[in-house]
Amino acid sequence: MKEILKIMYLLGKVKITLFVAISGALGYILATGHIDFGMIVPTLGIFILSCGSSALNQVQEWRFDALMDRTKNRPIPTSKLSPFQSLFISSALIIIGLSILYIFEGSTAFYLGIFAIVWYNAFYTPLKRYTAMAVVPGALIGAIPPLIGWVSGGGYIFDPSILSLCLFFFIWQIPHFWLLILIYHKDYERAGFPTLTKTFPQEQLKRITYIWIIALAASCMMIPMFGLSRNILTLPILFFAGAYLVWRTKPLLEQFHTSKTFRIAFMDINLYVVIVTLILSIDKLILFF
Repeated sequence: MKEILKIMYLLGKVKITLFVAISGALGYILATGHIDFGMIVPTLGIFILSCGSSALNQVQEWRFDALMDRTKNRPIPTSKLSPFQSLFISSALIIIGLSILYIFEGSTAFYLGIFAIVWYNAFYTPLKRYTAMAVVPGALIGAIPPLIGWVSGGGYIFDPSILSLCLFFFIWQIPHFWLLILIYHKDYERAGFPTLTKTFPQEQLKRITYIWIIALAASCMMIPMFGLSRNILTLPILFFAGAYLVWRTKPLLEQFHTSKTFRIAFMDINLYVVIVTLILSIDKLILFF
């Protein structure tokens, strides 16, 4: 049983999909202003759907995963699961996730779930084989989970408030992925993926990535301006968190670096997004002033 759970954990990329579900929960909290049992269903639906999408991605890319040190120990390359078994599991998870959204959360959440699957697995995943810039349109997938949580909580899908949050998650995806490229570019090149390290000198790519990190911090400052904040302390807290991120990742501009520089920056931007998620949740749940 322990081995089965480990295989499912890797196939569903639970470490990633768990945060995807949390971003969906954030959307629900921001729409309703509270935590209740109603949040469980959309969060669960998003989590299961995301696990299914991640598993399907591994079915699509297992031959390339086998060539990369970072991914060679996934279930299909190690023959712990066959591609057919993985396809069956991923299909079941996708159907269950979509069914939960449709039955309990309505057609809007359901169609957003379908869009997420199509965009990630049918558009972004194949596009990565043709262009290193695939991450830019592919980053749209990061904006969908909080939007599903928002509409599940009764929010309007085109409300500027939630769109400002979606922009934040969209921008985050880009430096997140490009830092992975800077860390594992040899892996990606070995598997035949086009990478920006072949298009730009590494020094230039570092500067571009740093600009996106600044854009991430700037987009966060827009969120309170669209009505998602009720607390007068939130804006300065977000400002200092963003300023600290920009300062922490400044070594990306230095001429001399090691892979540790990229790893630290990668951890920093992900931790920053977690902190922003917590701050916005607390702001909505607790009114200090």
